Amino acid sequence: MSGHSHVFLGERHDHNARRTRWVVALTAAMMVAEIIAGQAFNSMALLADGFHMATHAGALAVAAAAYAFARKYAEDPRFAFGTGKVGDLAGFASALVLAVISLGIGVESVSRLLDPRPVAFLEATVVAVIGLGVNLASALLLSEGQGHHHDHHHHHDHDNNRRAAFAHVMADALTSVLAIVALLAGRYLNWLWLDPAIGIVGAVVIAFWARGLLRDTAAVLLDTTDPHLEAEVREQVETPGDARITDLHIWRIGPGAHAAIVSVAGTADAGEIRRRLVPVHELAHLTVEAR
Repeated sequence: MSGHSHVFLGERHDHNARRTRWVVALTAAMMVAEIIAGQAFNSMALLADGFHMATHAGALAVAAAAYAFARKYAEDPRFAFGTGKVGDLAGFASALVLAVISLGIGVESVSRLLDPRPVAFLEATVVAVIGLGVNLASALLLSEGQGHHHDHHHHHDHDNNRRAAFAHVMADALTSVLAIVALLAGRYLNWLWLDPAIGIVGAVVIAFWARGLLRDTAAVLLDTTDPHLEAEVREQVETPGDARITDLHIWRIGPGAHAAIVSVAGTADAGEIRRRLVPVHELAHLTVEAR
C-alpha cells in the first residue's frame, strides 16, 4: 500500500456538498409546486418548466451523490489516484441531461407555437416569479465563495460537479425568466406566440451550456493534458540546461490537482528535478524517472 495520501477532492469539497444538498431540496419543492400550479392554471409554460425542473432535481441529486461517494471512498486503495474525478463523471452525466432537456424544450416550444392554448396568465406568473426566486437562492448557494481561488499563474480550481449543478440551476432560472416574460406579454399584449418563441431561445442557450460542460468534463475524463501546465513543467525542468524531458504525461486527478510522470535524460538526478517542480503546485502527485 502506498505510504502517501491519494485524496484529491479539492479544498471546498465538503462545503460544496452541503450546499448542493440544500439546492436539491429547494429544487424538488419548487418542482412539485410548479407541476401542481401548471395543471391548475392550464399553463403549459409552468407545466413544462415543472417537469424539466424534475430532471434538474434528478441531476442535482446525482451531483450530491457524487460528493458523498467521493468522500466515502476517498482513501479506498481500489482507486489508484483517489476519487477526485467522480465529480467530473457526474458533471458529464449532468451535461448529457442538460442536452436532452434543451431538445425537449425545443420540441415542446415548436408544438405550442403550432397549437396555442389558453393560459391563466396572472396566477401562472405569480408561481413563475416564486420559482425564479428559488432559482436565484440556489444559484447563490452554489456560487458563494467561488471564483476567488486561483492556482499558480493562470489555472483555476474548477469543481466540475459544482459547475454542473450551477448550470442546471441557471438553466432553471433562465426558463423562469423566459416564462415570466412570455406570460406577461400574453396577458397584456395578447402575444401568445411569444411563449413558444422564447422557449426556443432558451433551448438554444441551455444547449450551449451543455456543450461547454461536456467538452470540459470529457477532457478531464480522457486525461487531456493542459498545454499551459505542460509548458510550465518543461520550462522548470529544462531551463538550467542539464536535463531534457524525454517523456511527459500530465493529467488531472481532482479539482486543482494534477498527476505527472516526468522522464528526463541528463546529469540532473531525480531529487533535483523534484526540487525544480516544487513551484508548480498544481502537481499533487509526481513521478520522476531520471536516466
